[in-house]
Amino acid sequence: MSIEINNESTIPVDETLLQRLVTFALDELHVHQDAELSIILVDEAAMEQLHVQWMDEPGPTDVLSFPMDELRPGTEDAITPAGLLGDIVLCPQVAIEQADTAGHSPIEEMLMLTTHGLLHLLGFDHAEPEEEREMFGLQRDILVGFSLTERRR
Repeated sequence: MSIEINNESTIPVDETLLQRLVTFALDELHVHQDAELSIILVDEAAMEQLHVQWMDEPGPTDVLSFPMDELRPGTEDAITPAGLLGDIVLCPQVAIEQADTAGHSPIEEMLMLTTHGLLHLLGFDHAEPEEEREMFGLQRDILVGFSLTERRR
C-alpha cells in the first residue's frame, strides 16, 4: 500500500503509528495492496480554510476526507480493486482539544480521527441513524483490533 503522510502542522505526530493503523484497517476491509492514500496534518488556519471551502462551515474541524476513485470495502473473496482512495486531512490542534475533553490521549484521538476519515474515503457516512451505527461500530472494531495487534508488537 502506498500511504503518504505529510505533517504540515507544528505538532509532532507519530506518523509510523498512523501508517500501521491505516495498513491494519485496509487489510481488515479487504482493500487491494496497491491502493493509495495520503494523510495530511495541518494547522488550524489551514483546516479552517478547507472547512469553509468544502463544507461551507466556519472554524477548523478535526478531520476532512476527500475521496478519489470511490473505492468500497471488499470481502475475503473479492478484494477491492487497486486505486486511489484519496486524502485524509487532520488537524492535530483540534484533536488535542477533543482528546482533553474526552479524557484520553491526543494520539488516541488522532487514531480515531484517522479511522473515521478512512471510513469516509470508503463510502461510509453517519447522516442517518442506521449509517451512524454501522460506521461507528466498524470504527470501534478497527480501533480495538488495532490496539490488540499493537499490544502484541
